[in-house]
Amino acid sequence: MIRLLVSFAISLAIGTTLGFLFARYRLIDDTLGFLVVSLQTIPSIAWLPFAIIWFGLNESSVIFITTLGATWTMALASRTGIKNIPPIYLRAAQTMGTGNGFRLFVQIMIPAAFPHLINGVRTAWAFAWRALVAGELIAKGAGLGQLLQDGRNLGDTSLMLCIVIIIAVLGTVSDHFCFKKLEDKVLERYGLAGSKS
Repeated sequence: MIRLLVSFAISLAIGTTLGFLFARYRLIDDTLGFLVVSLQTIPSIAWLPFAIIWFGLNESSVIFITTLGATWTMALASRTGIKNIPPIYLRAAQTMGTGNGFRLFVQIMIPAAFPHLINGVRTAWAFAWRALVAGELIAKGAGLGQLLQDGRNLGDTSLMLCIVIIIAVLGTVSDHFCFKKLEDKVLERYGLAGSKS
C-alpha cells in the first residue's frame, strides 16, 4: 500500500504540473500534449520490461509502473480543468496583483479547477491501482499481484478468484469512502452538487 501511495502522490504532482503547462502554453500542448494522449493509450504493464531493465525486479519498478499508470490521466484532467476556468477569474486575480506565476497557479487556478481535478484524481487512483497489481504480478515482493501469480503457478483457481475479489473490494471501498466523499464535498462547496447525474 505504501508503494501505491508514493506512486499516486508522484503522479498527482507530475500530472497536475503537466496539465497546467498544457493549458497555459499552446506550443507545449500541441507537442507534448499530443504525446501524453498517445502515452495514455499504452497499458502500464507494457512499460514493465523497461522498468526491469532500468530498475531491476524490485520496488522501484513497481513504483515506476504505478506512477505511469496515473500520471497521464491526471495530466489530461488538470489540463481540462484549467482550460475551463472562466477567464474573468484570471483577469480579476491579475488586476488584484496576483501576477502570472506560481501564486496565480496555487491561489486561483487550482481552486477554480478543483471539480475537474477531483474527478481526475478518482480516475488516476483506479489506473494506479490496476497498474500496481499488474506490476506486482512480475516484480518480486509481497502484494496482491504476487499472490495472484502464486495462485497461477499452483493452478489454484479459488485462490486467484479470492485475490481478484479482494482487489475489486479494496479498490471500490477506497474510491467510495475516500475519493467519492471528497468529490461530493467539493461539488457541494462549488454549488455543483445538483448538476451531478
